[in-house]
Amino acid sequence: MTDWGVIRAEGADAASFLHGQLTQDVQQLSLESARLAGYCTAKGRLLATLLVWRGSAGELLLACSADVLPATLKRLSMFVLRAKCKLSDASASISLHGLAGAAATGWLGASAPRAAWHTSTADGAQVLRLPDSSGLARYLLANPAGAAAPALAALAPDAWSWLEVSSGVPRVVAATAEQFVPQMVNFELVGGVNFQKGCYPGQEVVARSQYRGTAKRRAFVFGGDAAGQPGQEVFHSADPDQPAGMVVNAASLAGAHRALVEVKLAALESGTLHLGAADGPRLQRLTEQPYPVPLEVAA
Repeated sequence: MTDWGVIRAEGADAASFLHGQLTQDVQQLSLESARLAGYCTAKGRLLATLLVWRGSAGELLLACSADVLPATLKRLSMFVLRAKCKLSDASASISLHGLAGAAATGWLGASAPRAAWHTSTADGAQVLRLPDSSGLARYLLANPAGAAAPALAALAPDAWSWLEVSSGVPRVVAATAEQFVPQMVNFELVGGVNFQKGCYPGQEVVARSQYRGTAKRRAFVFGGDAAGQPGQEVFHSADPDQPAGMVVNAASLAGAHRALVEVKLAALESGTLHLGAADGPRLQRLTEQPYPVPLEVAA
């Protein structure tokens, strides 16, 4: 998983510091669970999406897209101040592998976590269960760097990306940083926002979008006639002058194309959606989405 990186947070105040910076409750995070979290600007725009879990005693690990890690680490470090928390890039000391399917579950055996966002250990590695995708179980295996790769058949990167997109769980990359309020990419629907926790950067904007029903844009999984790219604009057939949405994540497999696309809800009512321009490659929303998405905006 070379397109992922890991931030390490250690110290007596690590959990409380991150609790005040992320969209998720980190202080109540147990050793047996992982949580999805977002790091936002003061305007509520996602700078990064993170998978957070407890590593060895006294440390928290945060996995994110490798291309946003340096900026995320730098920005978080600016706010540590007097907190007893040390942040560092742990990507060189922790290797991440994605596992999927029945063979992976069988290989993990009793160490396979039974539900999404649960964790376990296996031969010195930590195993995090991700949401299933396309009927397949998915896991993230965090190993000390230099440890042998799992004794399983290699999974093509394109196949893993396809499952990631199909799961509907958004991953912010450099091309989409600061583009989305969490609700625009369904982040609260997949468990990435805790509305009972205290303040964090952008909390007022995120809460307002939730309780006033102002989310006029949502994300859906689409099939396409051509490969998309994160950050690529999407246009409606009836409005060529302004974009109707943006590609969040995209994948291609065996000549087929799929993308998680953030789009105006109004653009779904009629007409067609296209990549790059109103006459670009067509996008078609999949009949079956990975989870229910609200289609109505409160008055």
